[in-house]
Amino acid sequence: MSDSRRALISVSDKTGVAQFAEELSRLGFEIISTGGTARALREAGLEVTDASEVTGFPEILGGRVKTLHPHIHAAILARPDLDEQRQELEKYGITPLELVVVNLYPFEQTVAREGVSHEEAVENIDIGGPTMLRAAAKNHAYLAVVVNPQRYGPLIEELKNSGRISAETRFSLAAEAFSHTAGYDAAIASYFNTRPETGTGLYPERLNLSFIKLQGLRYGENPQQEAAFYASTGRPGGLAAARQLQGKELSFNNLNDLNAAWEAVLEFEEPTAVAVKHANPCGVGSAANLKDAYSLAFEADPISIFGGVVALNRIVDGEAAREMSKIFLEVVAAPQFTAEAVAVFKVKKDIRLLEVNPAGNRRDHFDIKKISGGILVQTIDRQPVDVTAGEVVTGRAPTDQEWAALNFAQKVVKHVRSNAIVIAGKNMTYGVGAGQMSRIGAAKIALGQAGEKARGAVLGSDAFFPFPDTVEEAVKAGVTAIVQPGGSQKDRESIELCNRHNLAMVFTGRRYFKH
Repeated sequence: MSDSRRALISVSDKTGVAQFAEELSRLGFEIISTGGTARALREAGLEVTDASEVTGFPEILGGRVKTLHPHIHAAILARPDLDEQRQELEKYGITPLELVVVNLYPFEQTVAREGVSHEEAVENIDIGGPTMLRAAAKNHAYLAVVVNPQRYGPLIEELKNSGRISAETRFSLAAEAFSHTAGYDAAIASYFNTRPETGTGLYPERLNLSFIKLQGLRYGENPQQEAAFYASTGRPGGLAAARQLQGKELSFNNLNDLNAAWEAVLEFEEPTAVAVKHANPCGVGSAANLKDAYSLAFEADPISIFGGVVALNRIVDGEAAREMSKIFLEVVAAPQFTAEAVAVFKVKKDIRLLEVNPAGNRRDHFDIKKISGGILVQTIDRQPVDVTAGEVVTGRAPTDQEWAALNFAQKVVKHVRSNAIVIAGKNMTYGVGAGQMSRIGAAKIALGQAGEKARGAVLGSDAFFPFPDTVEEAVKAGVTAIVQPGGSQKDRESIELCNRHNLAMVFTGRRYFKH
């Protein structure tokens, strides 16, 4: 058996591979490669042995079969500590591999493209690559497997310093390889399970989820909890694709609040600002421009917004930035910031600025909640709010201004933790009652926060009124119109109470529980 040191390199992502192979060659490695990788290495001036020379068999079926051969897999799976296996290798003229450097066809990127055909998706399912990776990871006691180009530099240093790759490094590389193939297979399974031909609908019998770590977080909701931020594999969208322009690293709570704010602000077409504190909107405002929209959101709750997260659905200009810079905000997120806005915020260096592109941005289809021993999965309600499609159940219909306010209120209600009551005008919130154990409790909080502004305002509710007590409180506060899903056994009592006090009430038939 030859003492030659051999590395097999066959990669889709060719980042840094030529430099890595060059360093390996200097360290005495023979480079074995296939197809496009071999061409790229030769173009870089490196000597390469084709895999077909090792197998004694050409690549066939348009490249579908090239490394699926005993001369490759025996070289990967052999245990050189066993005499019997060493003798078998010598008998068949097989030299063990010391390094297997493989990453896979870009399946996730392929299926993420608009208009990709099923045939193209299938041709981007790698077969030989995962097989080699799993084999090499299984045999990590004797060779190293590399899937991540970021590993190239440290591995070269380790080889230069000690001549070999340590057992600890090989174990770490094997774990990374198994994660790589698991995520790859999860993406393929997800693609097939969501195809109409599969017939499984949205929820297959086995759900495979794959995420990539973007960053470790300082801690979770509290300092005693560890945390990290992961993105969906493939082509992530939403906050996972955001670009941070300034400020400290985002915390677990920042990201959680920011998600609530961003989802809420995307409900609105007109320039809108949504301020969030502890995952609930505390102030929402819409206006002809962002400065005025933010001013309304601030006016809605000038106490809670301090140290909060603000999301906006338009480009932030200098004027809006100056207004927001008057208080301390943890995060400001928007599609874009002008150069003037960035300069204004630089003075407030602790404010984190995030650019999140909503245009063409992939939004999650599913909401996932962890429970003990499992997860709950549901579709996300993306249907636009339109209370005008509801039923007027009172003698008086809402005025045009009340219709606008009712629609505004329900857009906010949709993103408030249940039980949820929102008191609003046509373009701003006056009071938000969130996360209460009783609906009347949420109503009293929202009405108390609104104060005199409740007179002439509207009330939105995320679910029906089990008793007419919420209507009673609304009447006392001077609310003039109410929107709710309806469906309570005591609906008639609430309707009659509204009629006695000339309130308009609309039933939408659409509940907005959020837990």
